[in-house]
Amino acid sequence: MSVYLRNCQHWVFDMDGTLTIAVHDFKYIRRMLEIPEHADILTNLASLPSTEAAQKQAWLLKYERQLALNSQPAPGAIELVQHLHKQGRELAILTRNTKELAILTLQAIHLLDYFSDTFILGREQAIPKPHPDGLLKIAKQWQITPQRMAMVGDFQMDLKTAQAAGAYAVQVNTPDNLWPELTDFHAIDCQQLLSAAS
Repeated sequence: MSVYLRNCQHWVFDMDGTLTIAVHDFKYIRRMLEIPEHADILTNLASLPSTEAAQKQAWLLKYERQLALNSQPAPGAIELVQHLHKQGRELAILTRNTKELAILTLQAIHLLDYFSDTFILGREQAIPKPHPDGLLKIAKQWQITPQRMAMVGDFQMDLKTAQAAGAYAVQVNTPDNLWPELTDFHAIDCQQLLSAAS
């Protein structure tokens, strides 16, 4: 149980692999876009000449659109979001995906109604994670300090974002706490996180 999570009124979720079952094949993406194995995909694309970058971004968008349309909710994700919403907690999405595809994904898993359009931030609305820009923008809109927000994600990048902003870092959908130095609370899935927040 977490006293912080039971009392936390402001929740920011990563999307892919957090509210959805992770399906991105990053090795395939890097191979198709000729990006080095350990390089960050968005950073690499941003460094390319404009014509090449545009072509590769178009391929990535097409690939991600198909994934978005076929998204499946992660175990416990729907129940978690519904519970938080019913309790009047504030909810937001912060994703490295585009906002358009975030909306398609939320529609596919029947959670779009729980998130205000203003609080769905993609890679066009904020500097991509792990930069804290997105969390800081959300905190400003909510008129709170980042310390009053929980950032929920399945990957190191989400936790680094939380740490950089000063938010409470929640690691979810991993069997073990893979990044203890970055994590304030670990849950094996959204169902366990729901128990902690109730």
